[in-house]
Amino acid sequence: MLGKALLAALISLVAASATDPYSRDDFPPDFFFGAATSAFQVEGADDEDGRTPSIFDTYARTAYGMSGGYGHKSCDQYHKYKEDVALMAKMGLNAYRFSISWSRLIPNGKGPVNPKGLEYYNNLIDELISHDIQPHVTLHHSDLPQALEDEYGGWLSRRVVRDFKTYADVCFREFGDRVKYWTTMNEPNIFVIGGYDSGFLPPQRCSTSSISNCSKGNSSTEPYIAAHNILLSHAAAASLYRKKYQGKQHGFIGINILTFVLLPLTNSTEDLGATERAKDLLSGWFLNPIMFGDYPDMMKKNIGSRLPSFTKTESNIVKGSIDFLGINYYYTSYIKNSPQSQAEGGGIFADVAVEMIENIFNATAMPRDLQKAVDSLEQSYGNIPLYIHENGQVTLRNSSLDDWPRVKYLHGHIKDVLDALRNGSNVKGYFVWSLLDLYELLGGYKISYGLYYVDLNDRELRRQPKLSAKWYANFLHRRTIDPKVIIELKKNAPMPSLHNVI
Repeated sequence: MLGKALLAALISLVAASATDPYSRDDFPPDFFFGAATSAFQVEGADDEDGRTPSIFDTYARTAYGMSGGYGHKSCDQYHKYKEDVALMAKMGLNAYRFSISWSRLIPNGKGPVNPKGLEYYNNLIDELISHDIQPHVTLHHSDLPQALEDEYGGWLSRRVVRDFKTYADVCFREFGDRVKYWTTMNEPNIFVIGGYDSGFLPPQRCSTSSISNCSKGNSSTEPYIAAHNILLSHAAAASLYRKKYQGKQHGFIGINILTFVLLPLTNSTEDLGATERAKDLLSGWFLNPIMFGDYPDMMKKNIGSRLPSFTKTESNIVKGSIDFLGINYYYTSYIKNSPQSQAEGGGIFADVAVEMIENIFNATAMPRDLQKAVDSLEQSYGNIPLYIHENGQVTLRNSSLDDWPRVKYLHGHIKDVLDALRNGSNVKGYFVWSLLDLYELLGGYKISYGLYYVDLNDRELRRQPKLSAKWYANFLHRRTIDPKVIIELKKNAPMPSLHNVI
């Protein structure tokens, strides 16, 4: 148990370090500090008021032993949104990043709009605005309507471009008078790797995989097809927004990727070259078409005819199709040259002859690395407006409300954002993942990132603030503390290891 004096000191803590104190006032006045969730992971009410299943529902029914009740209630934000917005306001957030459930708004993926779904998102947005919290909305967060997956294969069919554009049109039309920040896709780079190459994410398609039991798929072609259609869908929505809505709504549209700091496992020429190829794959796969109009040369060379090509018209539509870039950052990974895997074939990492050594559950996550990630993106793609859409520390669920490791993690990474700003980076906002303990895409209910604990055995699903929520609130409310407390924080908050948690 923590000493009362130390606990009291932390509760009044502003983000500071022993040698370089900082506060909310060091950030620009219009800088966004928020928290994030996604529809399936937080809303619950999965079969209420006309909502139909998404591919996320189908995945969650079997993943991690979550059959039955997998996401049926979750945090029940569908019914408790006013309570959650009140928590955000009390904490001092000025932004909330959430996603819209396509199958709640348009149950068949196309066709009539669901009035109840429309009502819910209008209510949520109005509630946020009434508390001076800016909505940052994501259109697709791993939850394509299952109806479209069943009808034509979802992201594997060019037909999805039209349906996604129509869905985006509904969102822009109905919510764009109040929503100024639109993200078309969340982590499409990881979505296609996990969903179509390794099969550990929805819709769980792959050829063969050591970590998934896929019943169908083709890891040598489908990731590239799905990625291509996602890029075309994003560009179609962005073009529509700019032509039809942006002039009168004065908003912004972008895309989000999971970014990494990639380090060579050794200083050998082979591992250094592999690290550059990994960067081209994990970031360039999506950002090169968006910034330059085509895929990286390395990918075109290594993948050949299996990599779809853009027509000149498509290239022009995709190129320049973002006003901002959102990034999710959690950890650093090490890269090893792997020519043997290329010879054997069997997936996208084999195609570029690389092996990623670390993963989210045993990886290094040092604050300095976030600034490195920002710097690397700026060096490759220019000083585009940037939002840290997700950043957070994983712990075991039900571990403790005194989540020192998360406080340490957030303290260090927010300081890193400030250092990036001071170095000239165009970072506009920072969002903690996640507001609440919710259903995690990797790990289900076994792990959590939340600022607030939600006891799934409590019928009311009461929200209980963790130490990290109190810390974040005190930072946002500009309270101060003796920097010596940070020294104690660093001594007593080793990063947890969750290598074997799932």
